[in-house]
Amino acid sequence: MKRGIFISFEGGEGAGKSTQISRLADRLRESGHEVLVTREPGGSPGAEAVRHVLLSGAAEPFGPAMEAVLFAAARSDHVEQVIRPAIARGSIVLCDRFLDSSRVYQGGDARLSPGFMKALERVAINGMMPDLTLILDLEAEQGLARAAARRGDDTPDRYEKETLDIHRARRDAYLAIARAEPERCVVVDAGRDPDSVAADIAAAVEAALAGEGGAVRMEERA
Repeated sequence: MKRGIFISFEGGEGAGKSTQISRLADRLRESGHEVLVTREPGGSPGAEAVRHVLLSGAAEPFGPAMEAVLFAAARSDHVEQVIRPAIARGSIVLCDRFLDSSRVYQGGDARLSPGFMKALERVAINGMMPDLTLILDLEAEQGLARAAARRGDDTPDRYEKETLDIHRARRDAYLAIARAEPERCVVVDAGRDPDSVAADIAAAVEAALAGEGGAVRMEERA
């Protein structure tokens, strides 16, 4: 049986990941592909239980290292219970956030030791690295405005409530990852209309399915 493909979506708050994942899933299914849509933190029963603890801020008093361990535990369960079996049966897996979110949010925000973060990552993913990572890039101000509009009267979650400078630093961290791993990462300008963003995502995914890898950048297609 042909191995599936693992595609992760990354980006700051309000970048439009959920919208674009849904659109891509519909497009791929219409083309005859089996598609699994999942998310982090969460995606499996065990990981979903941890998701509430993390996003509610209940783990925050225990410090960033404990939060990073909880993310890793949730990711390990998600990989082994959901992602790996789907890839093995030939599915295209679309995941809303994966290991790069931990690199940016735990490794970057809290400045945890790179050695500590790499050890957690190695155990959590157990070799299950995304074949393609789509980084939806958006100015922090625009992303927070979108997130606030989407949230309405609800309370901001653990990460949305943080300062503008922190959100700007996260954007910079994502772009640094893309520069360091161009064979895997494609940066997509998420500040445009949803149709334009979807078109660029579709082009990157088509290239990945054809075996061209993640190095095809949107700016190179202009």
